[in-house]
Amino acid sequence: MDRAFQRTKVLTGHLLQSPPTSSFQTPSLSSNACLNYSPPELSEKYAFDINDMRKLMDGHDLEERDRLFGMITQSKVFNPRVRGGKVFVSPDYNQSMEQQREMTWKRIEYLFERGVFQGWLTGEGEEVEMRRFACFEVLGLFDHSISIKLGVHFFLWGGAIQFFGTKHHHDKWLRDTENYLIKGCFAMTELGHGSNVRGIETITTYDSNTGEFVINTPCESAQKYWIGGAANHATHTIVFSQLNINGTNQGVHALIAQIRDADGNVCPNIRIADCGHKIGLNGVDNGRIWFDNVRVPRENLLNSVADVSPDGKYLSAIKDPDQRFAAFLAPLTAGRVNIAVNAVYQSKVGLAIAIRYALTRRAFSLKPKEPEVLLLDYPSHQRRLLPLLAKTYAMSFGANYLKMLYVKRTPQSNKIIHVISSSFKATFTWSNMQILQECREACGGQGLKTENRVGHLKAEHDVQSTFEGDNNILMQQVSKALFAEYMAAQKPNKAFKGLGLEHMNKPCPVIPSRLTTTTLRCSQFQMDGLCLRERDLLNRFVAEVSQCQAKGESKEHAFIMSYQLAEDLGKAFSDRAILQTFVEAEATLAACSLKDVLGMLRSLYALNCLEDGAYLRYGYLSVENAATVRREITKICSELRPHALALVSSFGIPDAFLSPIAFNWIDANSWSSAQH
Repeated sequence: MDRAFQRTKVLTGHLLQSPPTSSFQTPSLSSNACLNYSPPELSEKYAFDINDMRKLMDGHDLEERDRLFGMITQSKVFNPRVRGGKVFVSPDYNQSMEQQREMTWKRIEYLFERGVFQGWLTGEGEEVEMRRFACFEVLGLFDHSISIKLGVHFFLWGGAIQFFGTKHHHDKWLRDTENYLIKGCFAMTELGHGSNVRGIETITTYDSNTGEFVINTPCESAQKYWIGGAANHATHTIVFSQLNINGTNQGVHALIAQIRDADGNVCPNIRIADCGHKIGLNGVDNGRIWFDNVRVPRENLLNSVADVSPDGKYLSAIKDPDQRFAAFLAPLTAGRVNIAVNAVYQSKVGLAIAIRYALTRRAFSLKPKEPEVLLLDYPSHQRRLLPLLAKTYAMSFGANYLKMLYVKRTPQSNKIIHVISSSFKATFTWSNMQILQECREACGGQGLKTENRVGHLKAEHDVQSTFEGDNNILMQQVSKALFAEYMAAQKPNKAFKGLGLEHMNKPCPVIPSRLTTTTLRCSQFQMDGLCLRERDLLNRFVAEVSQCQAKGESKEHAFIMSYQLAEDLGKAFSDRAILQTFVEAEATLAACSLKDVLGMLRSLYALNCLEDGAYLRYGYLSVENAATVRREITKICSELRPHALALVSSFGIPDAFLSPIAFNWIDANSWSSAQH
């Protein structure tokens, strides 16, 4: 009570500006001078060339990226606005769903007219594919809706024709798709089946009298759902359905069906409804489709995997139904690669905004009459953001590796691409949600404003965790693939080869009983630490599944019952694979200040992985060593603090793609700004 009384007296004295009446009372507070914004560039020095770092991070097509950045910032169709003396571009999320969709389409038309999509489907070679990736990354930095809308048209619709079709499909459809004479969508997901594609209920039969396939939606749960582009713009779709030939179900196959005419009218026997407003991505017109005895020509079957003869005989060189089904999922790999890479770039945006804000926003003085402390000078704030910055650098190198793996694909590498893309898609999108949430909180109330981007990006990208493969299911697939590799390596004269599992052929690493700074920052120790966890969890997972099978359970049931180990194993695989790409990127550099900073980032990423609960849960680290790891992380954060501005500037994201709080947030919120 006395303390409350004393605090009330102090506050009263402050408000009335009355002098203290006795020596034990706190002097009245005096007002501080008004805050002024000071650009962090005035006080933060660069210890390395940020252009060199950007080249290492982006990896390719820097000129094409900058050309597209310029194209976006110079056009009114991308909604430029001035705040705090700077121009920013981003969609107007205050618009209605219908307006956002219309603006997304206008922006696509603008880009098409300027030749951005030239060669995206008709061009060939690694350079074309890498340029397309670069453009997607830039467009995704502006708006998720535009990248998804383009991804459906080019990667899913166009990719399905490329992968599943043969020459006559390529000749008929690809150029018209690239020129937007045809607007495609991809009808795989149904109301009743998402991840379980094998279970979809749409049925296609063949009428040998007319040489046509007949597509039907037999029940409400079979309606095609969440089909991007279907609600407003798409003229054609790839339909995934159960192909029933002469009373025999041949499994899931893909056909081309027209759903609208050139004037935008819905075709006969097609019904389309809108999926409605979403928590994000409202610039994409997701729709639902029903097929009522829709007839399509026999040649509309995408027949690189299987065909039906004019007289109705089913033909396929792949006799195994499981292998045929796997072949039909190929286009989803391209989608997963795009989603994984896009997630990394969103993390870059969030961190660039939050760290720039933390370099100019102050809070609390440590001593009377001293200036308030910059947010990023608080060790706690460093600990919140800098490990996430290190993780984003690590994921960038992982994303570059994944892209190169994809564009250099061969039939023999398809399995590796599937496993890596599944692993990285899950890890990068989950991490993106974590990073954007931490950045939102680190920006305080300003993080809630849509114009400051961070909070809204979280809503826009939440869908990444579940579309084109639910993350939990993708990670289970990774663990199953590792299980298969383990079993294969048990055969005589067989060793682990591929997926980075070669470390399983070597003696098991041993973590020293006492860890030092030198040991913790050694890349070999870091790799050994992550390999140890992956190795042990794979052994445990195999043993647990095998024990279930020994009790008479099926392998599938055993996998389901071992889900906790499967999750831990999937994470261990992903963390180790990402660190491997970081080490390889670092090894391309000669000794220099840039390499020194990368070494700190790599150590911070690796030690952050060692903080995972599995290291204590399974006994890889003692309690004392876990505490040592934690202290070292804090120490590295302090050492990276002087490089924070250089590290986010190295992302190469133009100022216009960030937000007002990343710059002069006082002017941006001034009365004069409010009047405009």
